[in-house]
Parts: sequence; structure tokens; C-alpha cells
Amino acid sequence: MLLAFSAGLIGVAGWYPATAQAKGRTSLAFAEAVAVTQLPPQGRSMLALIYQGGPFRHDKDGVVFGNRERLLPSNSRTYYREYTVRTPGERSRGARRIVCGGLQAAAPDACFYTDDHYASFRKIVH
Repeated sequence: MLLAFSAGLIGVAGWYPATAQAKGRTSLAFAEAVAVTQLPPQGRSMLALIYQGGPFRHDKDGVVFGNRERLLPSNSRTYYREYTVRTPGERSRGARRIVCGGLQAAAPDACFYTDDHYASFRKIVH
């Protein structure tokens, strides 16, 4: 299972900036990526579920992410989907998300991790 989604990420390395952070509405700042092994355990579990096509815990998991912050590479409105990364002890959905882009939800071209509710993103790499 882990191998399946890791293989899917290998082919997209270098297509997207590693990290994008909000600095105003239109500028992008790039920093480090995050390896799958560096994600919190809940993030690794969610990534595996994404590549399996679910099932997802929250109704909003898998819904279109509009990229209104314009931190991710430009694409069609329905390209990105967001998923909740559970935070232990948090009663709400919390701030952690994985946002994946691609034409098929279970076979994304690239995925990004945010732990600050879309203020910054790090590209998930193998």
C-alpha cells in the first residue's frame, strides 16, 4: 500500500515547488519538501487512504479545494482535492490537511501537506 502511493510520487518530482507560503496574495516563497516518512502517522495513513480511494472519515474529505490562496500551481478549478489529517486530541477537523491534484482522485499527480490550515504547503515527496 505504501509502495503504491510512493511509486506514484516518483514521476512528479520537480514539477511543483517544494513549499509555497503566503506572502500577500500573489507571491510564492519556496522552502523544503516533506518526505512521506516525515509526515505525522495520521498523515501517512491519510495518504494511503487517498491512493486506495477511501473510505474517508469526514464528509469534506475528497471535496474540491479551490486554491483561493493561489499557493499551489495554477490548474483547473476541480484539479485539487482536500483531505483531513486527524490531529490527536482535536475535537474539530483541526488545521492539518493533505491537498492532492490530479484528474483521478485515487491517482494524484502530486500531493501537498499543510499543518497551518492553508497558510503554507510542502510538497510530499518519496
